[in-house]
Amino acid sequence: MTAEHVDVLIVGAGLSGVGAACRMRRRHPHRSVAVLEARGALGGTWDLFRYPGVRSDSDMFTLGYGFRPWRRAEAIADGPSILEYIHDTAREYGVDRDVRLHHEVRSASWSSDRAQWTVEVHRSDTGETLTMTCSFLYVCSGYYRYSEGYTPSFPGVDEYRGTLVHPQKWPEDLTTAVNASS
Repeated sequence: MTAEHVDVLIVGAGLSGVGAACRMRRRHPHRSVAVLEARGALGGTWDLFRYPGVRSDSDMFTLGYGFRPWRRAEAIADGPSILEYIHDTAREYGVDRDVRLHHEVRSASWSSDRAQWTVEVHRSDTGETLTMTCSFLYVCSGYYRYSEGYTPSFPGVDEYRGTLVHPQKWPEDLTTAVNASS
């Protein structure tokens, strides 16, 4: 089987990966680009974290794209607004068509002789393994381990009788009680 070649291969379809792909589309429209996303949706952190009240800890006027500035009034934005911003940007620049969901990069190796990367990709939706090559590999995978978030050791956690949930695994049906009295 022949490996598919693209000029630029971007790993990760979150805020950074979508931004990198948009910049490539704007500055080098003649270059071939593919964006590989291991998960089933683009948006990265902002698609993964679904717990109530999730928001950025950085202002979106700084964190947002220079080529498509954040226009909302709130600087510290909530997760759903940031996710919408990423989706809208990907759609506006046509990058949504370059994103390949369920494509997890397993390895990458550089060949100086061929001046290219060879990337092994596992498709979680079909189970197949693909090989891709590229001239430039741009890794925008962030620092979260999506398969399993960091959980520190909490003494006595075995005796805790309440519901213990990691923010990366927040169930849709979990409701929270907020004590309004201070």
